Amino acid sequence: MRWFVDASNVIGSRPDGWWRDREGATKRLLDAARAYAQRTGDDLVVVLDAGPRELAGEESGMTVALAPRPGRDAADDEIARRLADEPDPGIVRVATSDRALAQRVRALGAQVEGARAFRERLGF
Repeated sequence: MRWFVDASNVIGSRPDGWWRDREGATKRLLDAARAYAQRTGDDLVVVLDAGPRELAGEESGMTVALAPRPGRDAADDEIARRLADEPDPGIVRVATSDRALAQRVRALGAQVEGARAFRERLGF
């Protein structure tokens, strides 16, 4: 299975105080996603709206991508762009609860899983 993950949406799906330590919340998500990818063999592309450049890269079945531009819907646009480049978008699931993004990726042929359900899948 291939996943594109709307990181901010997944992080924000549970009011656990993430807003007090955004960088820590991001790192916890990435740790959980990395463990999930290693455990399941799924390929994850986690897209961040912003963050330190050193978070970006590929390892162990997981890619961390920073949106190439700042601002509203930056990660959403990057997820849609990457999905449009997929040879078979029908095998991709997008983890988000953003309605507009969900509509965009479904129109491209991908499946959608809610952010909270995906977070529970990760055990995060």
